Amino acid sequence: MKNILLLACLLFLSLSAFPQKRLEKLVDERQNLHRQWKASESKKSGIFGNRTKKDMIATNEWMERIILKDNLIMDELEMLKNIETTEIKYEKDDYKFIAQKQEQDISKLKRALKEKDKEITSESNSKRTYEWTTLIFFLSTVILGFLLYRIKSRS
Repeated sequence: MKNILLLACLLFLSLSAFPQKRLEKLVDERQNLHRQWKASESKKSGIFGNRTKKDMIATNEWMERIILKDNLIMDELEMLKNIETTEIKYEKDDYKFIAQKQEQDISKLKRALKEKDKEITSESNSKRTYEWTTLIFFLSTVILGFLLYRIKSRS
């Protein structure tokens, strides 16, 4: 049982680490694209150090690549959010199941406690009956003995 639980934990950790690594890779790629965009932004191949149309087109292409990478990052973040939401839902369901099971156990224990209270009450009542019977027997024996003594002492 412990081995299965340990294996499940390791599998979960590896699966949860994979999307994080992929997100980090995408962010690193975006940073590279940003650096390349900055480099293309600073290029000025025109006359008198001005930017040409070609320089601006290259800069825009880098910007498009950055936007595409941003979209991939957003998709990855959305997927991570969905995974976390699903995990939270499953945890909530697990805790709900545990709480319901505990409530059932508590109700079983309450019922058992009521039954034991009834048993104790019935035992107490039967003990009282025995005590009263013993008292009546003792008193009747004393009275009968006293009457016999009186009858014997008169005769």
